[in-house]
Amino acid sequence: MLSQFIGSDGMERLGDLDFDFPEGIHAIGRLDKQSEGLLILTTNKKITKLLFSSKVPHKRTYLVMVKNVVSPERLQELISGVTISGKGGIDYTTPACEVSIVQKPTDLFKGSFELIENWPHTWLMITIYEGKYHQIRKMVSAVHHRCQRLIRLSIEDLQLADLQPGCVKEIEENDFFARLKIEN
Repeated sequence: MLSQFIGSDGMERLGDLDFDFPEGIHAIGRLDKQSEGLLILTTNKKITKLLFSSKVPHKRTYLVMVKNVVSPERLQELISGVTISGKGGIDYTTPACEVSIVQKPTDLFKGSFELIENWPHTWLMITIYEGKYHQIRKMVSAVHHRCQRLIRLSIEDLQLADLQPGCVKEIEENDFFARLKIEN
């Protein structure tokens, strides 16, 4: 599903969900069509600026399945920061972040991308404090791995938890701002 309400490419979009969205709703921190997980929808236009353009960085945590086994050296490269291609093709070195190898979650919902997991792979938990275009995918590529599944689990204390694909959960505004650690 595309994380947008309108489009003409024939893919399912947010507007196709069985939910009565209020007028003026938009997605914040969109996910690309190969990614899954937490997506924030709001009618409050200042949220994007408060969350993604503020001087205070906000953490985002992802569960990532990569092809092949990640060595301790490659893991350390990800943690320390890697050089990726940024906007306009300009190289950018990512700041240090949190990365750990984790076991495949047993309660993970079935994604829309079925993969052959018999092949060597590694599950990573990656927490970053910025959100460059396709940053996680570019980071794992920089250490010679291919991202096979990417799931955003949280933005600050707003968590995906057990919310299933295609489901919507409304959150009271004060709780929403508190979980995102932004001032209302």
